[in-house]
Amino acid sequence: MDTAEKVPMEAASYCCSTCDGGESASRSRVRRSRKTRSLSTSSASCSFEYRRTQSLHGPSPVTTFGPKACMLQNPHAVMHIQDPASQRLTWNKPPKSVLVIKKIRDATLLEPFKELCIFLTERKSMIVYVEKKVLEDPAISGDENFGAITKKFCTFREDLDDISNRVDFIICLGGDGTLLYASSLFQESVPPVMAFHLGSLGFLTPFKFDTYQSQVTQIIEGNAAIVLRSRLKVRVHKENWDKKARVDDKGIILTNRDIENGHKAVQYQVLNEVVVDRGPSSYLSNVDLFLDGHLITTVQGDGVIVSTPTGSTAYAVAAGASMIHPNVPAIMITPICPHSLSFRPIVVPAGVELKIMLSRDARNTAWVSFDGRKRQEICHGDSITITTSCFPVPSICFRDPVNDWFESLAQCLHWNVRKKQNYLSSEDEEF
Repeated sequence: MDTAEKVPMEAASYCCSTCDGGESASRSRVRRSRKTRSLSTSSASCSFEYRRTQSLHGPSPVTTFGPKACMLQNPHAVMHIQDPASQRLTWNKPPKSVLVIKKIRDATLLEPFKELCIFLTERKSMIVYVEKKVLEDPAISGDENFGAITKKFCTFREDLDDISNRVDFIICLGGDGTLLYASSLFQESVPPVMAFHLGSLGFLTPFKFDTYQSQVTQIIEGNAAIVLRSRLKVRVHKENWDKKARVDDKGIILTNRDIENGHKAVQYQVLNEVVVDRGPSSYLSNVDLFLDGHLITTVQGDGVIVSTPTGSTAYAVAAGASMIHPNVPAIMITPICPHSLSFRPIVVPAGVELKIMLSRDARNTAWVSFDGRKRQEICHGDSITITTSCFPVPSICFRDPVNDWFESLAQCLHWNVRKKQNYLSSEDEEF
């Protein structure tokens, strides 16, 4: 065939032959997709066909999580986006290590944390990883009875120690913030995450701690339902990146910085949303929004939110966006208080690349944050590129991806709560 056939084949990349059948399956899939969409194979339609393939499917997500976990393959799957009901977790080898994440200095979590760690080390013979600053809590370091257990822990420091290939799965104790924090610790493949609801809202934490022993045992034995929560791969390109640049009290991580076209850049993996706002300025933010290199609009208002489906139920829904199930491959663009009556939130395919820059005539700089962290200033000449990451967060479900999501909508956000209308009897209808 000519070049028109080769381009779509290269666009459909997969992490391994197991995912979608290798090169032969790619060829047959290209032929099926071309027949289904009735696209012309002429050279004039070559670029159009490539754009359709990229936008419809987006990147193929990695299906291995940490050193030992992977998704149970579905031999009947045609697309690389699986039916939510078929997403099951299995282990290549029995898990031996677990990362326990606890909300810092929360007195209500001390007893659950100690109880869980004793269970994992003594009963399950697991290697437990804990962040060093958690053990520096006086309520933990001063407990002599618990001291013998902490000596068996492996500790790490955020941004300094790499534990990406050491942890088999993660247990979070707290609210939704603990899951966001767990995501930030892994810039590539993320181990499966089991989140216990011990915080305030708990939209992303489906498990209750009352029966943690049986639930953790079930996960260790494998074959649990999971939902792949897509993340955003974000690159911040700085015209002049100075270590003395204005940042918030949490600072900026510079470990992933590299040089691209003479500009310095840093990369983040974001689970909920990227927020660009006007910061302390009293003026409207004025930023240009590009999609695949084309200017689509200029945001004039308090800012803009670029979120994942998981983030659609966070800041985005408060700004008027729709709520999207985590299995939907999409990116949401939601303006914050736009100075326009017609600027509505939109949903774009997961395969596109977004870029945000200050407009030339912007009166002030903008500020950006990633899942509420790493807040930093964006000046003229700086840019933020956003696309769907190939490394999702495999979140372990209590039941399954669909039921868990609707349960969270009902319990946490009271979705569609209304007093029921009274029944109308036949006698009433006569009047």
